[in-house]
Amino acid sequence: MDEILLFDMFGVIARHQSPAGRERLAGTAGVSGDAFWEAYWALRPPYDSGGVNGPRYWHLVAEALGTRFGPERVTALVEADIASWSAVDAEMVDLIGELAAAGRRIALLSNIPEELAVHYERHHPWLSHFEALGLSCRIGHAKPAAGAYAWCLRALDAAPGRILFVDDRQENVDAALALGMRGHRFTSPAALRRVLGPASGGSVAGPGTVR
Repeated sequence: MDEILLFDMFGVIARHQSPAGRERLAGTAGVSGDAFWEAYWALRPPYDSGGVNGPRYWHLVAEALGTRFGPERVTALVEADIASWSAVDAEMVDLIGELAAAGRRIALLSNIPEELAVHYERHHPWLSHFEALGLSCRIGHAKPAAGAYAWCLRALDAAPGRILFVDDRQENVDAALALGMRGHRFTSPAALRRVLGPASGGSVAGPGTVR
């Protein structure tokens, strides 16, 4: 069977926000504590799925916090937000390159807003290894919504059982399993290599399986 590997990006290939990145972002906003992060995440879905752009997102965050961000601060917030999500895992980037060189079919499904997507396209040529880029801001669906996975199935012209979905969040893996994909909850590059087998070419778990 021609198996396809479908990767999440943040928490798998790219890193989650660092403490320093989070501190810079909250400092740029001039708002700290739980209220800032509650607004940040509560308003993120339409930003990730392309419903609003960066400036509109940050205006909505300001409204939720009972404040206002001027144009210069909004620009600084967009930049700080991009910077906070910009670190990648070099070992995983190497693995992606190995898989591509071995002729494995690989694709990406990521919750990512447009400004951050543009940053990655400009700075990370390894994105060209993926035959399909399911960027939430461009496909109009963010995980764990079924539409995000359905877009990938159409783009890859593949039955769900042919796909191994790799994500660090269990709810996203569960959503893939519900559609008949295989699943692996990512914990480390080493654990993923064990699943994929020698030369990153081993067989994957059976349908409906999390390894």
